[in-house]
Amino acid sequence: MEFGVEHQTKEERVADYLREGIISGTFPRGSKLKQAQIAEMLGTSITPVREAIKLLEAEGFVNGTSHRGAVVAPFDIDATEEITDLRVTLECKLGLRAVARLSKKDIETLQELQEEFEAAAARGDGESVRSINYRFHETMYLVADLPQTLRFVRTLWARYPFDLINKLGTRIERASAEHREMLNALILRDEAALLSALRTHIRAGWDEFKASYKP
Repeated sequence: MEFGVEHQTKEERVADYLREGIISGTFPRGSKLKQAQIAEMLGTSITPVREAIKLLEAEGFVNGTSHRGAVVAPFDIDATEEITDLRVTLECKLGLRAVARLSKKDIETLQELQEEFEAAAARGDGESVRSINYRFHETMYLVADLPQTLRFVRTLWARYPFDLINKLGTRIERASAEHREMLNALILRDEAALLSALRTHIRAGWDEFKASYKP
């Protein structure tokens, strides 16, 4: 991940880095987030790392405990059906608003991400796929300029089993094709096609996981 977006504060950049890392599996569920190590990795001080972790705790990505520090939160299998339904509702709202607001530069960024996604899928790199998936959706949803809705979506992402879903068979290849459908709809400014592709993408992973899940 490239660390440094001009309009973001240091705290926000660190939080974005950690969200992507948690979703991709770089920081596994149940692992401790070591503030000094993260600060060193990003070339920053402890303060923005500490503040970013507080933000992620509020969103549900991490749990704070007095004896262990900040720990990456587990997902709740029993809540994921409801989470998936909420994701569809809120992410479709963000996607629909983004369609008309995407600039040429935004489209180019999404095209570059799609190329990276397809390359990672082709080599079976699940961790990179999850990272790129996060950046693709985050790029699209930021354009919508609905910060409270995006905040709720991030809370849902924190509880969603991206890491387990993308280990399913050929799921990453199917996810790549689903992203291509979303990108084509965005390029054409086709709202109906974008909503259809986005709903399919969100539901498909969870439906495939449910079909294979054995407690």
